[in-house]
Amino acid sequence: MKIDRLKINGMVNPIGFSFHTIRCAWIITDTQAKAVEKIKIEVSSDWEFQHIVYVKEGKELNSAGERLDMKAAPRSRYYIRVQAMGDNGEKAVSTGTAFFETGKMKEPWKAQWLKPQCGDRFHPVFIKEFQTTKKAVKAGLYISGLGMYQAKLNGKKIGDEVLTPYFSDYHTECQYQTYDITGEIHKNNRIEVMLGNGWYKGKFGLAYMDQNYGSEFQMIAEIHLTYEDGTEQVISSDETWLYKGSDIEDSDIYDGEIINHLLWEEKENALKKPALGEIEGQLVERYSVPVTEQEEMPVKEIIHTPAGETVLDFGQNFAGYVIFHSQLPAGTRVILDFGEILQNGNFYNENYRKAKSRLVYTTDGRDEWVRPQFTFFGFRYVRVSGWTTEVKKEDFAGKALYSKMSTTGHIVTGHEGVNQLFSNTLWGQKSNSIDFPTDCPQRDERLGWTGDAQVFSGTASYNMDTAAFYHKFLHDLRTEQKKYDGILPGVIPVFDPNGPIFSSVWGDIATFLPMVLYEHYGDVEALEQYYPMMKDWLDKITKEDRLRGQKYLFDFGNQLGDWLALDGRTSQSMKGGTDEYFIGSCYYAESLKKTADAAKALGKQDEEIYYRDLHERVYNAVLKEYFSETGRLCIDTQTGYIVSLYFGIYKDKQRIIEGLRTRLYKDCYKLKGGFAGAPVMCRVLAENGMEDEAFYFLLQEGFPGWMHCINLGATTIWERWNSVLDNGEISGTLMNSLNHYSFGAIVEFLYRDVAGIKALEPGFKKAEITPLVNQKLKYMKASYDSAYGRYRSEWKIQKDGQIRVLIEIPFGCSAIVCLPSYPEKAIGELNAGVHQFCYQPMENLRSRYTRKTLFKDMMQDDAALEIIDRISPLLQHFLGSGDEEFLHESLETLKGMFFLGFSMEEIESLTKELTKLYEE
Repeated sequence: MKIDRLKINGMVNPIGFSFHTIRCAWIITDTQAKAVEKIKIEVSSDWEFQHIVYVKEGKELNSAGERLDMKAAPRSRYYIRVQAMGDNGEKAVSTGTAFFETGKMKEPWKAQWLKPQCGDRFHPVFIKEFQTTKKAVKAGLYISGLGMYQAKLNGKKIGDEVLTPYFSDYHTECQYQTYDITGEIHKNNRIEVMLGNGWYKGKFGLAYMDQNYGSEFQMIAEIHLTYEDGTEQVISSDETWLYKGSDIEDSDIYDGEIINHLLWEEKENALKKPALGEIEGQLVERYSVPVTEQEEMPVKEIIHTPAGETVLDFGQNFAGYVIFHSQLPAGTRVILDFGEILQNGNFYNENYRKAKSRLVYTTDGRDEWVRPQFTFFGFRYVRVSGWTTEVKKEDFAGKALYSKMSTTGHIVTGHEGVNQLFSNTLWGQKSNSIDFPTDCPQRDERLGWTGDAQVFSGTASYNMDTAAFYHKFLHDLRTEQKKYDGILPGVIPVFDPNGPIFSSVWGDIATFLPMVLYEHYGDVEALEQYYPMMKDWLDKITKEDRLRGQKYLFDFGNQLGDWLALDGRTSQSMKGGTDEYFIGSCYYAESLKKTADAAKALGKQDEEIYYRDLHERVYNAVLKEYFSETGRLCIDTQTGYIVSLYFGIYKDKQRIIEGLRTRLYKDCYKLKGGFAGAPVMCRVLAENGMEDEAFYFLLQEGFPGWMHCINLGATTIWERWNSVLDNGEISGTLMNSLNHYSFGAIVEFLYRDVAGIKALEPGFKKAEITPLVNQKLKYMKASYDSAYGRYRSEWKIQKDGQIRVLIEIPFGCSAIVCLPSYPEKAIGELNAGVHQFCYQPMENLRSRYTRKTLFKDMMQDDAALEIIDRISPLLQHFLGSGDEEFLHESLETLKGMFFLGFSMEEIESLTKELTKLYEE
């Protein structure tokens, strides 16, 4: 028996965070025990556990997150140990050093905010030299800087984080970070704090404005030293510090950074005394997960373009920056420009709009590795200008930045396109997880669009451990919501003088995201903390509806609808063709349902009754407004039917399913949905008896579709289905990102339906595993590291037609298992362990084609065309004509075309032979 993966509040060894509550989580592995007989959590003030300050034990402690009702002191480190005994007598004690450390909490600051003197607009570096006469056994730095800071102690960067102190609503609050610098204190010491613009005072927002929060550089810091004799000393930022200009000539999130080692060559850069400053918001402990250099990306190719440019190709679109080794002569000015795509073989980044996205470096001849301090880029390609020697791969490296989140989901199949889709989605998530969920990482935007995060949050929480990351985002959302009478803005921060976007789908993140975290992590504490957000969002809609006569519909506000769908007025329309008020009202109903479920989980019985009653009223109002008396949906669009089925809003479910089938047929099985429809399309199809259609839309390679983007070279998810045209040209520059993750939400379908791993109880304490087998994938290997441990679902179609299935269930958990086309009775409930099955399915799952396969998918198959030509020359004639509609017919729809001369005999003969073609 082993106890592993100890976390506090979803993080490994967190330091200096705002601990609203303290929750300890762990998993148990490598045991023959069936259950836990006893769990004991100990908290000590020392790593040897000589001074235990808190103990909690029992049989029912929740390993997904047990609350520790202990009192913690400021600036203190606490060590955690978990012991367990199984029902078979096995025992285990957690190994390694697990701890958490508090910040200053409510302790007053001795330090003062410092800023440059009036008129000094350059990027400053603040300096303090200090001496110690005794050995420091503990040293902690508590620091913040606006807009961003980088701190060095004795010439060495403190910590591995970048872009600190991260994004906040600086009108309300500013985070500070805590660093353990015990091993870095010498007799003579020098601390330097360099500042850049960042989100605080640089360009930020849709209007490309700067100084949205403030106009002055400021910093504050305290170094707390504890000596071996027990005495303490505090080094605080005050008027004894000095400052001068740094070599950063300019910095900006959108425009990039200018590093100039010759900036002060002919100017005076004397040390000066700082002025005292103050900030508008409150200085608070951190709640942002650390952003660090996570992966190093090598240069895959050096391209010399037709335009005579030198371009580095990293082979992968990602967010971060490039570091490079400079041994260039003094005065050399190097410019790196960043882009996502080449056009006609040349460098291109016009889709970045106003964002310059440039790193400029002027050297004084020193030998160094150069890296920006206060910016990041979204890119695959980098144009190098001004390099005076040969450009070599080894002199450059990409650094992928994102918030620290462990990868929890893994998917591999026998279909390379699906594997690439999984990779694209994961990279899209990483790229848009730099401190908070953004829409894109490259252009003059990079904002917290809530609709993108809402539709993707389920996928995100399979892919990575998002618990702490989304906790920070929820904090930011709640801060903004409080300003706007319950409206959860469509985008944060809100800089529009007209106020926030008041829209369903986007604003419904208020109810969807807390429930995603509850489902994935069983986090009742977070649910309790953000339940008021859920209530306030719904109460705002209800209040506004009441002012309009209480229709029980969300048919007002700035509804964004089925954003970027393809059934809008034009191919470049932002809004789709589905009635936005129908979508809004369906989301209103679903948010009421989720909030009632949250109230139930929290034991708020009266509020549960209230929200369930209101849900029923809204549900009936939607039926009355948007459905005919006989149950026909009056919104005849793909997304209309998908939303109806997704939220279970209908009079006659079968009629909605048939309506969707008919709509798909009329649309020649071309995907039309935008943000409201496409992300859940395959999931809805598969869960409503249309598995064939679900796999068709996943795998079809024509426009529009996921594989089509991949075939055009996508390495992340695009904002639009037609972001890049078939000729390789970008379709437009007004709103066109090649690294938007919303449509990547289809990957949840791979986890939930193809692998079949679904939660039945919070945290996946109990799961349902019902995989879907498809011959075009050949096999699937999927795993998910849940809050309780690893689930695995693997299947493979053997050459003899047998299906091999492996299912793993973590310790202390169970799963209801149902296998596809299983010849015996249902598997039922299985307990922890590895379970393997091998069986001959009741239907041949190796068949290349089914009755529903579109003829267009057979056109490159010589064996299929030979059968068609031999049995039905008439069908061959129609297919050979290239008729678009006929190519989107199938053996099933052919039955209704007797008027063209097709007989049932030839259709059955075609079906018999075509379905005998097997995948090898």
